[in-house]
Amino acid sequence: MASMKPFSSPETFNERHIGPTSDEQAKMLQLLGYDSLDALTNTVVPESIQFDRDLTLPASLTEREAIERAKSVAGKNEVFRSLIGMGYYGTHTPYVILRNILENPGWYTQYTPYQAEIAQGRLEALFNFQTLVTELTGLPVANASLLDEATAAAEAMGMVARLDRKNRRRFLAIGEVHPQTISVMETRAAPLGLDIVTGSSEELSFNGETDLGILIQYPSSLGGIADHAALAKEVQDAGGKVVVAADPMALVMLEAPGHWGADIVVGSMQRFGVPMGFGGPHAAYMAASDAFKRQMPGRIVGQSVDAEGNPALRLALQTREQHIRRDKATSNICTAQVLLAVMASMYAVYHGPKGLRRIATRIHEHAVALSNGLKALGFELAHTSYFDTVAVKVTDDEKSSVIASLAKGRINLRTDVAGHLAISTDELSTAGELTTILESFAGAKGTTFSGELSVEGAGESFGSVARKSVILSQEAFNSHHSETELLRYMAQLQAKDVSLATSMIPLGSCTMKLNATSEMIPVTWPEFCDLHPFAPKEQTQGYLQMFEELEYAIAEITGLPAVSLQPNAGSQGEYAGMLAIRGYHLGNGDTGRTICLIPESAHGTNPASAIMAGMKVVVIKCDDDGNVDVADLEAKAQQHADELAAVMVTYPSTHGVFENEIRRICEVVHQAGGQVYLDGANLNAQVGLCRPGDYGADVIHLNLHKTFCIPHGGGGPGMGPIAAGEHLRPFLPNHPVVALAGDCKDTVSAAPWGSAAILPISWMYIKMLGGEGLKLATQVAILNANYMAKKLEAHFDILYRGNQGLVAHEFIIDLRPFKATSGVEVEDIAKRLMDYGFHAPTVSWPVAGTIMIEPTESEPLQELDRFCDALISIRGEIDQIAAGKWDKGNNPLKNAPHTAHAIVSPEWNHPYTREEAVFPTAWIKAHKFWPPVARINNVAGDRNLVCSCPPLSEYSEA
Repeated sequence: MASMKPFSSPETFNERHIGPTSDEQAKMLQLLGYDSLDALTNTVVPESIQFDRDLTLPASLTEREAIERAKSVAGKNEVFRSLIGMGYYGTHTPYVILRNILENPGWYTQYTPYQAEIAQGRLEALFNFQTLVTELTGLPVANASLLDEATAAAEAMGMVARLDRKNRRRFLAIGEVHPQTISVMETRAAPLGLDIVTGSSEELSFNGETDLGILIQYPSSLGGIADHAALAKEVQDAGGKVVVAADPMALVMLEAPGHWGADIVVGSMQRFGVPMGFGGPHAAYMAASDAFKRQMPGRIVGQSVDAEGNPALRLALQTREQHIRRDKATSNICTAQVLLAVMASMYAVYHGPKGLRRIATRIHEHAVALSNGLKALGFELAHTSYFDTVAVKVTDDEKSSVIASLAKGRINLRTDVAGHLAISTDELSTAGELTTILESFAGAKGTTFSGELSVEGAGESFGSVARKSVILSQEAFNSHHSETELLRYMAQLQAKDVSLATSMIPLGSCTMKLNATSEMIPVTWPEFCDLHPFAPKEQTQGYLQMFEELEYAIAEITGLPAVSLQPNAGSQGEYAGMLAIRGYHLGNGDTGRTICLIPESAHGTNPASAIMAGMKVVVIKCDDDGNVDVADLEAKAQQHADELAAVMVTYPSTHGVFENEIRRICEVVHQAGGQVYLDGANLNAQVGLCRPGDYGADVIHLNLHKTFCIPHGGGGPGMGPIAAGEHLRPFLPNHPVVALAGDCKDTVSAAPWGSAAILPISWMYIKMLGGEGLKLATQVAILNANYMAKKLEAHFDILYRGNQGLVAHEFIIDLRPFKATSGVEVEDIAKRLMDYGFHAPTVSWPVAGTIMIEPTESEPLQELDRFCDALISIRGEIDQIAAGKWDKGNNPLKNAPHTAHAIVSPEWNHPYTREEAVFPTAWIKAHKFWPPVARINNVAGDRNLVCSCPPLSEYSEA
């Protein structure tokens, strides 16, 4: 018998994910003087911490195999119609938005719009989002989204506390508030010495001497609607503030809270076309009175003008952000939910005010029909006024009968309220569904449903809180209602933005790597995106399997066995990690351990997280090489030995090097009784090479939107799970609705597993690379960074280096000398890169006047060279300024970026040619990205903050 010839090996995913080919890697290594990747990374990573075995992970899958595996896992989820409510509702994502925003890399691979000139499309969409929020809430200032409704409510509480001058410590949650919101607020309040007091308006009386303010759920968690104007006036007359958590779809029909007394309004825009996704990601919103605008967390898009006098958008009031305020930071919200805010804004643009009214009316009519049917069957309702949620009083037997009957019809209701069942209608509700529900309730009564549905009384019960004000008269919400119009509008906005579909985005610390299409495909499968986060566990077995496998992989990669997937942003991961450390010390009776040591090079979110966890920050010096000053650390650890809670350290350091003393740093803190929190922002340089748990870390957060390929989405979504030592497992986050392991009561996100719908992205990435591929990706990331540093070192000063003059996965270029020789500053170089078609690296952080470059492993050699050539060309332009060829105030860098309008203008008062302005290198002519606006005036925008579109009447009056 003839022997079988073995088949050729299938194509591996790492061949598609990793940019440089093996031949190109060899060429790059030769330039650096190394004969292998192992030789390079064994030199970069300190020998004392190198991982001495392979990662114990399943073998890599091809893209096709991974998709089939994902389908198998997804098939274990059962997609019931979940009418549970509690802030999560069925909605229809218009397919034109699904395909052209959510599934479009031109939108989901964008970075946070800090370089506003090349982010005008996204900023306009966010400006529309803010306008939508101000219109619905009746308040003048809104931000460009927050993480979820519960954390937004906690942020509102924090804002009120920061502005208080009486040292009041109580905050009242009045009436029926979503339990996850209460739990997140209680978690946030405890380290700050605040108390959350819950009860009905009859049980609680506001005391202006002890109470900061109140939170009202509107409509209530069980659906009730009331006129809260008198309560709001009572609280404000006593010096308190009124926070309202409002359903934005209900606000289409109900009067704006700002009109009846709210100071701050928060909520979730999920039901504006964003799938439930088993909890997220969704865009939360916050609107406030003008007095809060400089305290508001997150980002505000504001209007300014560019150098040509044209209107332009930018992020306003950036001095509020934690990377500037550092130890004075009051919020660690560095991640918005931009992609989801864009979707919600486009949903409103597409439907317009009339369409939204139609949707809201239909939702309400279904609730009315349900209510009328239940009353006809003899059931008593908890509330006579409601928008979409009907709470029914039932006996235990009736409750069991209805739940069992509706399970056969694949319908979930809210069942966690004593003596009640609650049903929330939504955009997807149908007459047939209502009939099924009413038949189940009739069966529980031993009777039958007549089959008649009546909407008699729809809207009548709103009374004094029925909306009287007109909403969304702005042009954007009245111009794009056909699919053709919306398609072109979204395409026009996309064309104004740089994304990874345009060119590399070499941001140090932000790891803008490839988000492979195969990783993204499962996200919009119904089995993942249409589940309610509080659905019964027997319906979510696929998700639970995926979580278990992802937690195992994270534990193996980090060397830390206890994992929580709940934190839905890197900032939330930091906070959860610090809460775990706080809980550990309190559990040991160490109530005095409140000092957190933080190196001066740390991420700005670190001190904010420590402060929010109730700790005091003590700064540790760095030495001349940018490393943690171990002597200073030892001195301060000894000085604060009885009070030391933790150290927060980033590794590799924020200066882009592997510090050799990391084991010693951990030992010093442990010897003083503290814990080691490792910021995992730079984990992309460690996977497969070293493990934080092995060299001394007690807890680490992982930015899944960095190392594990969840896309940045223009500034969100993100995910920040934490991995911790076994001793910290009892202090990991829990959830009040879906109980997780352990007795801890802390909750850091509204949903039990945070933004679960995007976790399949990281699961796919790990499955397709496997342990060997993950290590290779890390090695090539380090190779790419060192290759670029080598190519650029003859033209620029590399600020910090590690072993043998090498860097980690990123490096810092010092641009400060150019100011003296040519007047050129770091901002000029950042803007000039736009003329070359590139997004700037990280600017002026962690060192002012520098740029930090991180190429990642997924950029090909050609793109690395192209970016290096752009910087080298810019260096040549700087030299020409220094030599006097161009004026220090009138040159291509000072005037960058150059718009198409400027080039075709008949006036050209510059000493350089138009071609030098817009085609500084030959390859730009083949594919030119035109910045849509010239350099934006930041000061003008902050002095005259405009964060929402004016109504059409203002245009006509003008």
